[in-house]
Amino acid sequence: MATPRRMGSETSETRFVLLDVTERVMLEDGYAAVSSRRIAKEAGVTPALVHYYFGTLDDLFIEVLRRRGEQQLERQERQLSSPQPLRALWKTSTDESGTALLMEFMALATHRKVIRAELAAYAEQFRKAQLDSLRDHLEEVGIDTKAFPPEALVVTLAALASTIIMEEALGMETGLRETRDLVERFLTQYEGPPEPRVGAKRARKPSPS
Repeated sequence: MATPRRMGSETSETRFVLLDVTERVMLEDGYAAVSSRRIAKEAGVTPALVHYYFGTLDDLFIEVLRRRGEQQLERQERQLSSPQPLRALWKTSTDESGTALLMEFMALATHRKVIRAELAAYAEQFRKAQLDSLRDHLEEVGIDTKAFPPEALVVTLAALASTIIMEEALGMETGLRETRDLVERFLTQYEGPPEPRVGAKRARKPSPS
């Protein structure tokens, strides 16, 4: 991974605020709206202070990416330890609110090599962690891992999720519901129906007549 210049204290409250503001601006107005002036104004500091903590905008973007990446790695670890890890992974991958920042970084990565390298490094970490956790599970639920290699299955689910998120964001509809239904049938076949949320009441079985 690239190593941005670190300036100022990493535990500074101001530094945390700058990261929070940058993430919010990216989500609300896109990565192109991020500038030292915009971030400084919304954080209530001077542009010079932004550059004191982050030498360049790339340094700032990378730290936002790293912070969110570490958070998501921890979240994924919890998901993959659930009784239905494939369902948990699919639900998160198709959650628009959870993937919006990732989409911004993917768009930014097409223009910034340093961001592309950082994003790819985290993506590799995510995928390796998924495979380490899912290989045994896939066999346990009866998936023929010779016919359906875990690597190919994980990539396919990720590709479907990305396509659905992007096309729904564009306002497209054709084929998306059917694709979601197809994945749902696959998940139900191997992991059963979704488990009720903690605290949710289970559906009562009908009384025998």
